[in-house]
Amino acid sequence: MAFDGLVTRGVVTELNKILKGAKVNKVLQPNKNEIVLDLYSKDGGKYNLLISILPEGCRLHLTTHLKENPSNPFNFCMLLRKYLVGSKVLEISNYDLERTIEIKFEARNELNDLVKRRLYIEIMSRQSNIVLTNETNTIIDCIKHFEDDKRPRLPASPFVFTPILKSSFIELETFTDFYEIVSDSPEEKLSEKLPDVFIGFSKNFVLKNLEVLGIDNEDYSIDDLEKLYNYLKNLIENFEMNHIKPETIGKDYTLINSRQKENNLAINYFLDEFYFEKEQKLLFTQSKTNLLKIVSSSLKKVYKKLENINQKLKECDDMEKYKLYGELLTANLYHLPVDQNLEEVEVLNYYTNENIKIKLDTKYTVSKNVERLYKKYNKLKNTLEIVSEQKQEAEKEIDYIESIIYSLESCKTMEEIHQIYHEISENFTTKKEIDLKSVKNHKKERQEEIKIQELEFQGYKILIGKNNSQNDYLTFTVGNREDLWFHAQKIHGSHVVLKTNGQEDIPEEVVFEAAKLAKENSKGANSSVVPVDYCKLKFVKRAQNRKLGMVNYTNFNTILVK
Repeated sequence: MAFDGLVTRGVVTELNKILKGAKVNKVLQPNKNEIVLDLYSKDGGKYNLLISILPEGCRLHLTTHLKENPSNPFNFCMLLRKYLVGSKVLEISNYDLERTIEIKFEARNELNDLVKRRLYIEIMSRQSNIVLTNETNTIIDCIKHFEDDKRPRLPASPFVFTPILKSSFIELETFTDFYEIVSDSPEEKLSEKLPDVFIGFSKNFVLKNLEVLGIDNEDYSIDDLEKLYNYLKNLIENFEMNHIKPETIGKDYTLINSRQKENNLAINYFLDEFYFEKEQKLLFTQSKTNLLKIVSSSLKKVYKKLENINQKLKECDDMEKYKLYGELLTANLYHLPVDQNLEEVEVLNYYTNENIKIKLDTKYTVSKNVERLYKKYNKLKNTLEIVSEQKQEAEKEIDYIESIIYSLESCKTMEEIHQIYHEISENFTTKKEIDLKSVKNHKKERQEEIKIQELEFQGYKILIGKNNSQNDYLTFTVGNREDLWFHAQKIHGSHVVLKTNGQEDIPEEVVFEAAKLAKENSKGANSSVVPVDYCKLKFVKRAQNRKLGMVNYTNFNTILVK
C-alpha cells in the first residue's frame, strides 16, 4: 500500500493551496467505490477531485481521467449533490500523518443560512470510507455503513476518529526523543521498526530514503539515526515549499526530498497517472482473461461436438457391411425360409466365393431382416453425408476460434481487446454468452478506420494485422492488388502486406524481411524454421462460408524462415 501518511500529507498540502475557496459545481459517482467532486477554484481553474475507496487503490487526488457515469446515480451521490453542490471549500486537512482527510465546506441550508459541513475520507484499505457530517459533526450518511462501539459509521451517529496507537514523528522535538523510541529494539530492521512505531511511515518510504542516505537497513549507527532523523524532519518541512517529489519503486511509489522546487500539483498528477496506468493494466488483464475464458469454453464445446460427430462417422464404417448383407440375403431368398425367425443364416459371398454367416434379429422374419438391413444402410448413408458436412463446419469453427485465441494471447493494448470483443459480438456463434463488464464499461465506439501497425524497411512500408478484424481490413481494404501478401503456412498468424508501389522487382532482403515479420507474428514465432507463403494480393480471396480474416490464396511462393 503506497498511499501512506507522507503521501496523504503531500496531497493535502497541495490541495489546500489550490482548492481553498473553490466552489463545488458537480458531484459524480462513476461506480460504487469512487466519488468525483467537480470544483471551480477562486482563480477560475476547473479541477476534478477523485476520492476512491477501492481496497487495492484507496486514495484522494486531482484527476484528468474521468470515467463514464451511470444513467441512474447512486444514492450516496444524490445525497452529496443535495448537501454539497454550490458549497465552498474552506479547508482540506489531516491530523499529523494520519490517513483520515477532512474537507470543510461552507454551504447554505434550506433556510438560506450559512452552515458548515465536513467530508471525511478514511483511507484504510478495506475499511476505507467516505463520511458526510453536519455542523455538529453528526454523520448525515456514509458510503459504507457498519456498527462499531468505538467507531460507528451510521447516520445520526457522532463522527469519531479512529484511535491513534502510534507515536507522532512530527511532534518529536529533538533527536533524543527519536532515538529513545527507535533504540528499544536495536536488532530490528529500520524498514520494519519505523512503520511500527510512527504514524504514516510505510516500508517502501523508509527503504527508499535509507537508500538515498546510504544507510544500511540492519547495520546502522547512532550517527546514521541522527542523519535519518534530520532528513525526515527536513522532508516534512519541505511539503510547504514544494521541495518534495514522488518516485516509483518497482510497482509502487514513495516521496523523497527534491533539491529544486516542484510543480504545485506534482504529487497529485503523479498519483493520477500512476493509478490510471495501473487501472488500465488491470482492466487489460481482466478483459483479456475474461474473453479467453469465454472463447476457450466455446472451443471445448465445439471439440465436444466434433467428438460426437466422429463417433457417428465411426458408426457409418459398418454401412457397406449392411448393404452387402442385404444383397447376399436378397440373392439367396429363394432357398431361405423367409417366413421364419432365424438367429443366423449362412450364405455364399459371391464377391469372395466364400460362405459367410449373417446374424439376424430373431424378433423378425428373414425377409423383414433384409428390409431392415437396407433401411439401416440408407440411414447411415444419409447420416454420413450430413455428418461429413457437419465435421467440415466444426473444423472451420475450431480453426476460427483458435485464431481468436491466438489474437487474444498476442494482443498488447486495450484497443486490440476492443476490436476482438466487437468481432466476437458480431460473428461468434455463442455471442449470447458474452457479458464482459470490464470490456463493456470501457469499450470505445468502433472507428471507421482500424489502426494497422506500420513499419519501414529500406524505403518500403510493411503493414501487419494483429487480429482477424485488422487482417481482413488490411488485406481487402488497405492493400493494393499488386502489393505482396505474406502469411505463415498452415498456422495462425498475422497477415503481412508489403507495399510495392507498383514495382515488380522488389529486393530479396525486403521480401525476406516481410516474411520474417510474418513468422514473428505467428504461432510459430518460437519455432526454428517456419515456411511462409507469399503472393500478390490479387490472388488472395475471402474463403467461402468462412469467418472474418479467413482466406484462400493461389499463385504463391514459399520462403523458409529460420
